Amino acid sequence: MSIAPALPSASEITDLRALARALAVEAGAVVRGGRPDRVEVAATKSTDVDPVTAMDRSVEELLRRRIADRRPDDAILGEEGDDVAGTSGLTWVLDPIDGTVNYLYGVASYAISVAVVAGEPDPAVWTPLAGAVHSVVDGATWTGARGQGAERDGTPVQVRRPDSLATSLVGTGFGYQAAQRAEQARVLTHVLPQVRDIRRLGSAAVDLCLVAEGRLDLYYERGLNPWDMAAGGLIAAEAGAAVSGLHGDPATRRMTAVGTPARQAELVALLEEAGA
Repeated sequence: MSIAPALPSASEITDLRALARALAVEAGAVVRGGRPDRVEVAATKSTDVDPVTAMDRSVEELLRRRIADRRPDDAILGEEGDDVAGTSGLTWVLDPIDGTVNYLYGVASYAISVAVVAGEPDPAVWTPLAGAVHSVVDGATWTGARGQGAERDGTPVQVRRPDSLATSLVGTGFGYQAAQRAEQARVLTHVLPQVRDIRRLGSAAVDLCLVAEGRLDLYYERGLNPWDMAAGGLIAAEAGAAVSGLHGDPATRRMTAVGTPARQAELVALLEEAGA
């Protein structure tokens, strides 16, 4: 039987939050200042429509260097590079540009996501400690820390509490595999008639932060990677959101559903009924 690692103190978590914010803001400035008029695709991942740009790679390299300098004993899990083992029990979870397609086309929104978690770097079992999401286009920065609440640019944020599912604005996203998209479209036909409307903005990290500050009421998506949800999920939770999967499971790649608890429970039930 494994023993859960001891968590850092509240003051240490505060320091981790500050570092996550500094890293995200620095990386955001690099992306904002270095975007050429025409962005070229450097490579693709899961399919031809799942791009990687040179900026994705260079920003993740920057973040990895900064963490290695400041926190050499911590592990690193990033979207674009190899995992780095650590000895501290903490792992930094990095998305150098969440919303790469939007970055490619010059469409908002896209963001830098930096989080640090305790335990195994797996959303099913990890304990998120601190995180920051920096929106590159408008410069907004959301942060959260375990037990310390969530903020946007230093101002506390809280989820909105709509009266019903029917009056809830819901964000979602779609995967890159054709079969997965077809299934997500099928589920959407069950959700859309039951809610105020749907928004698909293109950055899960930003969407989760919009839930945190009440500009979206709910969010759901199947297929989120750890780096897509690590910071934004913590920020939403610290702002009062329920964050889970379906059938009592935690939020993982299988499903992530987020929002004010009463409405989130209704959304989860709706998704379960739809066979999501």
